[in-house]
Formats: sequence, structure tokens, C-alpha cells
Amino acid sequence: MKPIAVGSDQNGLELASQVAAHLRARGFDIVEYTPGADSEDDYPDVAGRVSRAIVNEKHERAILVCGTGLGMAIAANKFPGIRAASVTDTYSAERARKSNDAQVLCLGSEIVGRALALTLVDHWLASEFAGGASTRKLEKLKALDALTFSADS
Repeated sequence: MKPIAVGSDQNGLELASQVAAHLRARGFDIVEYTPGADSEDDYPDVAGRVSRAIVNEKHERAILVCGTGLGMAIAANKFPGIRAASVTDTYSAERARKSNDAQVLCLGSEIVGRALALTLVDHWLASEFAGGASTRKLEKLKALDALTFSADS
């Protein structure tokens, strides 16, 4: 497996660091995408760098952390081919992979605590795309990536 990207904005820095340490302890290679102490990087900046790295096949999976997880998911999903899911429970973490083949897990540092975040990461990493009826839906998502919308569409 390629290294897992772990990224955050300033709000998610502490939790992202804990996630990265947890993954390293489990033997995963990690590349961190985090802002410096006096950086003006916001969640769109970090999500953009990580999403580009996935599209360019540097990573297969990524974990992004901001205050709610929502901003990271919205920003990451702007990139064709990226499927990012913000989750707060283990069922959603599993389904993000099994049903939607999400390569990006988004967490909210103000929503989930450390213990739950690590559990969500473990469930997500242990899950793989299940195929079956979800394959048809995933193909439709991929077709949406190819569309260009205008205000008149």
C-alpha cells in the first residue's frame, strides 16, 4: 500500500497528529500535510494538496481533519475522482469504503474525540469496496466527475 496522507488545518492539527502516530504504531507509512504554526493554510489549501496527490497516485487513501470534517470533505470532493466522506460513527466509516469506495476520510476535531477518531480510522482502513449493487452507483459517480456544469445546466 502507498503511504497514507494525513492532513489538517489549524483546527485539526492535534487530532491529525494523534491519528498519524496511531497509524505509524500500526505499521503504516504516513505523509503528513499540515500547516506550520504561523501558516495561513486553511482547509481548502490542505484538502487541495492531498486531493491532487491522490489524483496523481501518490496516495490511495487519506485522512483529513478540520473542526467539523465538513469543510475538508466539501473541498476534497471538488476534485474529479475524489470521494471524501465526513463520518462520526463506525457504520458510516465502514460504508464510506464498502458502498462508496471513499479514498478520503474526514474527521472533525470538535465533533469526535481522540478515542472515537482512532476507532473510525481503524474501521475505515479495515473496509474495502464491496462491489455488487454499489458498483453501478459508483460508476454513476464516476460519470458525474466527467461532467462540466454551468449556471444554466
